[in-house]
Amino acid sequence: MHFVGKLLAVSVCLLSLAGAGAVVAQNAQPAQTTQPAETPAKAPAQAGNQPAQGNAQPAQGSTQPAQGSAQPAQNAQPAADNKGQPAPAAQQPATAAGQPAQTPATPAQPSDAVSAAEAGQSQTAEQLATAAKELKRLKDLIAKASDDDTLLAGYKVEVDAVAKQIIATSIATRPRLDEIKARLTELGDPPGEGQPPEADIVTSERKRLLAERGEINALTGEAENLSVQATKLSNAITATRRALFSNTLLKNTDVSIEMFDEALSATINETKVLSRSTTSWLTFVWNYKRIPLLTALFLSICAALIFLVGSNRLFSPYIHHDKSDEEPSYMRRLSVAFWSTLIPTLSTAAFAVSSFLFLRSFNVLRSDITPIIAIALAVTVVGFFVTTLANAVLSPKDSRWRLVRVSDRGANVLLITIFAMALVNGLDYMFGGISEALGSPVVLTVVKSFIASVVIGLIIIASAWIKPTLKRDEPFDAPGHPWPRIVSIILVLTGASLIIAAATGYVGLSRFIATQIIITGAILVMMYIGFLTGKAVSRQGAFAETAAGRYLERRFKLEQVGLDQVGLAAGLGIYALVALFFIPLILLQWGFQVADIESWTYRAVTEIKIGTITISLMGIMAGVLFFALGYVVTRWVQRWIDGNIMARSRVDAGVRNSIRTGIGYVGVGLAGLIGLSAAGIDLSNLALVAGALSLGVGFGLQNIVSNFVSGLILLVERPFKVGDWIVSGTTEGFVKRISVRATEIETFQHQSIMMPNSLLINASVGNWTHRNKLGRSEIAITVTYASEPRRIMDLLAEIAGAHPMVLKNPSPTVGFTAFGEDRMTFELRIYVADVLTGGGVRNDLRVAIYERFRDEGIGAPFPVKIEDVPIESQTGIESHEPEAVGEPKGATSADEKAAASKKEAASAAPLDEDSEAEGSKRRASSRRSNPNR
Repeated sequence: MHFVGKLLAVSVCLLSLAGAGAVVAQNAQPAQTTQPAETPAKAPAQAGNQPAQGNAQPAQGSTQPAQGSAQPAQNAQPAADNKGQPAPAAQQPATAAGQPAQTPATPAQPSDAVSAAEAGQSQTAEQLATAAKELKRLKDLIAKASDDDTLLAGYKVEVDAVAKQIIATSIATRPRLDEIKARLTELGDPPGEGQPPEADIVTSERKRLLAERGEINALTGEAENLSVQATKLSNAITATRRALFSNTLLKNTDVSIEMFDEALSATINETKVLSRSTTSWLTFVWNYKRIPLLTALFLSICAALIFLVGSNRLFSPYIHHDKSDEEPSYMRRLSVAFWSTLIPTLSTAAFAVSSFLFLRSFNVLRSDITPIIAIALAVTVVGFFVTTLANAVLSPKDSRWRLVRVSDRGANVLLITIFAMALVNGLDYMFGGISEALGSPVVLTVVKSFIASVVIGLIIIASAWIKPTLKRDEPFDAPGHPWPRIVSIILVLTGASLIIAAATGYVGLSRFIATQIIITGAILVMMYIGFLTGKAVSRQGAFAETAAGRYLERRFKLEQVGLDQVGLAAGLGIYALVALFFIPLILLQWGFQVADIESWTYRAVTEIKIGTITISLMGIMAGVLFFALGYVVTRWVQRWIDGNIMARSRVDAGVRNSIRTGIGYVGVGLAGLIGLSAAGIDLSNLALVAGALSLGVGFGLQNIVSNFVSGLILLVERPFKVGDWIVSGTTEGFVKRISVRATEIETFQHQSIMMPNSLLINASVGNWTHRNKLGRSEIAITVTYASEPRRIMDLLAEIAGAHPMVLKNPSPTVGFTAFGEDRMTFELRIYVADVLTGGGVRNDLRVAIYERFRDEGIGAPFPVKIEDVPIESQTGIESHEPEAVGEPKGATSADEKAAASKKEAASAAPLDEDSEAEGSKRRASSRRSNPNR
């Protein structure tokens, strides 16, 4: 294991994943065996098939095939009878589709088709030759780097790239092979014995096609052999790396006094060499490169200040404890612990990397000093991370922010213990890197690792006797209690195992375990805190209590539901951040290389295979992104057209709604098609989906399709629009929304009714406001026979004409409509500009009629009865019981008053059955003749 590479990769792993480029894209697919493409899926025989002049040929000079598909030719089998045939120049005749196989028309021999076929096969042969040379070169390099895991990981990526190119080259020959098979099918078999001979041109064409097929099979066989070699070479690299890792861990060293004596002598020599190298480097740099050195140091200090000041200003609420908060919530403590560890660690890592790059770019570092500076900076970053995390979790100076329930003294002792183990492990790796850079004997590195493993084991054993735990009700300043017995036993066994492994000669295994206990343990603790933070943030109502939630609530006026949704998205984002950042670090600690992680990541997001189906998460995410972008653009276009063009043109609200809805349908449909294409879904395959939908329409989706089509008809034909007052069957109200499946109608009682669009298309619909809002209303009045009919008609016309909302054209009219037993019936007909205001106008007229008749004394000796036939008689909005108007005249005595009261009661009774039936028929006929009434 190369610790320098691992620790430097901590800060650049994710960036390298994002910018891996074509190398990773070419090598994410492992090598697969390619078989000669002799029997691919048969293509239909078509007339005039021309050779494919660029059928998926891989790009020259690129390790990734231009075809874009890396599926091996597994369905192709070699043909033994054609492998050894010569390969003359390929020519493709053009025949008519309807000719019989035995007597085809004389084929044309286009020179461009022949040249294209020859060029394609020549290019395939050149690509296979180049791949063979590349495999041979890589095989030699792998043999020389059999003990370097980092180089082997890079070579494996290159081998996989070559294997993928070989597979693509083999697949590129399939279209031409399909064309040859189709043409041979058209030509048919050669004439048998006793049959008339065929034309010479047909015979020569058949021979040419068979020869070309044999040549293609030969190329495919060569590609198969190269693919097998690449697969074996890739598997050999994997086996070698596995053996290297096992040997590093399980290699046994003879621990003896002689080993320590030799290590002591090597330490003295290494100290002298290190002192001499460092002194000479510093002298040289100071004398000859003083300005570059000072410039690099100045820029490094500026970078440190930028990272420090920037992180404090941007993330101060998340990395510092709020002293005014007496009892911070657990979510607040988790958040501060997580971000106060992650952000300073990233800043420190960025400073270390920038400092190293500045020193290197100014040519200040020497080849023997470069690894020493790199390992020192890396160990500093890792030690800072472990110490900062321990301090954030234990919080020895402020028990209010402590995540675990331990005493103050126990928190301090645990922090010192963790720091001591991290320091010993870091010094071990730094001294090991120095020994490797200076070329010291291996025994020195072994002894250093032995001492570090024993010291770490002793520290772990000593930590078993710490008393950090507290009971539930004890304060943090209490003395504390010992660990639970199981924890103490685990600590003692772990420390003892490190010491025993080192003492028995398994120093590499002991060192590996000690490193994983410290670094991997710290990473796992950090991941656990991060997941808890995400869970706490996404809890309902929790995000509103954070500073970010309060800012969003104040800035964008978000309500609780919106804040909860933002909190859920923030929690998922924290989950993704933790997984993407820390899982690669754990893999690096366990011996994997950056190239391995890049290859796995690319394969995971682009080529997830389920059987024969390949799913690309990157394609799916791109499709979702394009669909979301198209949806946003569609909504913006809708608002812009509605608010700028149609609003300024004073277009009717219903027309605006139809245009807006139509734009929405078209925009969302186009966004869906673009999203499907971006996701890598072949739109031609949607024919299967269309067939399934048609089958579903036939069995059970016809109502949905009928409603959808009816909705489109309603939007285009516009028998009614949003805001219209319509009547359909027993449903009456205002149209609020016309959607794909149903139309929303709001009744006068503010009840929303979802009526399927097909019902509105197939049934009769009355629209009170279809072309305009002009409407007619009627009020029926009954008076006694003692009244003068012409006087009544004049008074009613005068009352109606005096109302400001009654139209003068058409003018109000009064009709003498019926004779009753003891009363006459009149009907006042008025027109209003807005039928929606008819109720208020009728109410005003009733009051005016009552007051005017009372003043005129109309109704003696019988009371006046007013019966109106308003629009609401169909809707139930108003009650239409007859109203008695006026007082009887001439009733001076008590008897006369009593008689008048009886007469009044009698006159207030309903009409007799015949009169009522006659009135109902008349009103129904009037409504049929004028639905806008």
